[in-house]
Amino acid sequence: MTIEEIKQKVASKEYDFLRENEHLGKNIILLGLGGSHAYGTNTESSDLDVRGIATNSKEEILSNIRFEQFVNEETDTTIYSFNKIIALLSNCNPNTIEILGLKPEHYLYINSVGKELLNNSHMFLSKKCVQSFGGYANSQLRRLDNKAVRLVGQAEREKHILNSIKNAFATFPDKYFPFDDGDIKLYIDKAVQEDYDTEIFMDINLKHYPLRDYKSMWSEMNNIVKDYSKVGKRNKHAIEHGKIAKHMMHLIMLFYKCFDILELEKVVTYREKEHDLLMDIRNGKYLDGNQQPIPEFYELLDELEKRLEYDKENTSLPEKPDYKGINEFVISVNERIVKGEL
Repeated sequence: MTIEEIKQKVASKEYDFLRENEHLGKNIILLGLGGSHAYGTNTESSDLDVRGIATNSKEEILSNIRFEQFVNEETDTTIYSFNKIIALLSNCNPNTIEILGLKPEHYLYINSVGKELLNNSHMFLSKKCVQSFGGYANSQLRRLDNKAVRLVGQAEREKHILNSIKNAFATFPDKYFPFDDGDIKLYIDKAVQEDYDTEIFMDINLKHYPLRDYKSMWSEMNNIVKDYSKVGKRNKHAIEHGKIAKHMMHLIMLFYKCFDILELEKVVTYREKEHDLLMDIRNGKYLDGNQQPIPEFYELLDELEKRLEYDKENTSLPEKPDYKGINEFVISVNERIVKGEL
């Protein structure tokens, strides 16, 4: 669909909820494309995703009435309340911060407050994007491993499981009581369980360690093992519908979007430079005959991880977003709503 066709579709009866819902209508400050149309990776069969922001009403601001978001599943439309999206943007949430960096023509509607938000987008950018985008990247990698692992033998599957556990393990220092390198060692060795060729083992050397933190770490690792133990029906479905390749594409795209924030200090949602690479990944060029990622994909992933580590150390972005500026902007908008100026 062209942009004009999309605008006509959004103006049709199918999207009347945008104009008739009590939380939306005149409260909408911005509407834009989401998903593959926003990234430039859409195909003829791609669904249309619409994302937007609506200010909270005077009643919601002055009372306990809560409106956080509106979702219409039939049209893949999500409208966030102003107050909620501010919190998400402040955390550099990958799914929402992209609304600040759409191509100009991909904004289907924007009013003066919406323009104010875009003009102040720099306030939300900080090194927090490394954790937020990195967390989503680990999640995508976990989903990718979950889907690919059932197509290989038990020994190779064990490697996938260990890789996912190590990805989760890397986040433990930020969440749990610290421990020294080497206190917990994970590795693969000859199996002691029947019907296994190899399996994962642990060497643990912890002293005076909080039991609850250890229990939580163990629970995270156990949940990963349980995920891989589930039946493979979902994986067959994923292969048939090309979801493995799609997860691979989104994983790589997360890195490039984070690079733009760290290097260019702006949000870039449309992936023009990486378009051909992303479409090659989506179309299965980086999958082998068994629908598994080929070594070249993991080599690319390794290069991107090194670049992210370099950017993290060399970006001029602050550690945290400009909370003072963000709060002043929120107060200004909400005050104008209460006074009837908006």
